[in-house]
Amino acid sequence: MRVLITGPSGQLGRALLESLPEGVQATGLDRKSCDLANPAQSRAIVLAHRPDLLINAAAYTRVDAAESERDAAYQANAEGPRVLAEAVAETGGRLIQISTDFVFSGNQSRAYLPHDQPNPLNVYGASKLAGEKFVLDRLKGVAVVMRTAWVYSSHGNNFVRTMLRLMATRDSVCVVTDQIGSPTWARSLSKAVWAAASRPDINGVLQWTDAGVASWYDFAVAIQEEALVRGLLTESIPIKPISAADYARESPTAAARPQFSILDLESTKDMLGIEPAHWRTNLRVMLDELVASPLSGSFE
Repeated sequence: MRVLITGPSGQLGRALLESLPEGVQATGLDRKSCDLANPAQSRAIVLAHRPDLLINAAAYTRVDAAESERDAAYQANAEGPRVLAEAVAETGGRLIQISTDFVFSGNQSRAYLPHDQPNPLNVYGASKLAGEKFVLDRLKGVAVVMRTAWVYSSHGNNFVRTMLRLMATRDSVCVVTDQIGSPTWARSLSKAVWAAASRPDINGVLQWTDAGVASWYDFAVAIQEEALVRGLLTESIPIKPISAADYARESPTAAARPQFSILDLESTKDMLGIEPAHWRTNLRVMLDELVASPLSGSFE
């Protein structure tokens, strides 16, 4: 199977390339070769490669900046996927579009089902939802939208690496305690994406995160505990719980965030025949990767 992957240097793109299944020939398309803000270039490269599958892991992800950079967010997250979908329709391949829990408002108290009505709170979520719709409308029966949440890895900018840096340099940290989600290791997400890639009979909206739930505060506490055991941190500091409202007053952000980001995985598990590991189990594996890395002491 010939696969093109956009966003190869991102958390998921890197994980996908590091976990290629047998028989898959993958090419990563960085921004220089496939800029989602350049429709002609994006279309041309898909037509030139004619992949069996295109995995679109590229996106505009600066959630707060998107509020003032609406056009840029929509170009990358909505128009870009539309152009890719149209090109894939011409070549006869499949497309897996990576999406987000931010398509939902987070105002309910049960896990979001794939068919629940989206209602994004911010420009980023709205732009990703528009991209979902373009892909599913243009590639009916052959496209997959894979929603996920709270992704992290041993590379790039993410909550785990940010917490490790702050815990190593500050006397204390304040972390929001009333926003709930499922931390998701990028390698776990890549496993689900490759499982979907191997099943051309599957289409529509799938959802994948690690198992279990946590607040950002719970996640931060676990990060510190596990990092201390592994010597990634040398001493414990106080982690102070704070409400999202109080945090916003102290450190205002442009974009609203969903308070409840749990995605229901049951239909995806049934279709793909795989089970997610608990988020804390995967956190341990990721931190072990940092220990083994020569750059493990740097979280910039």
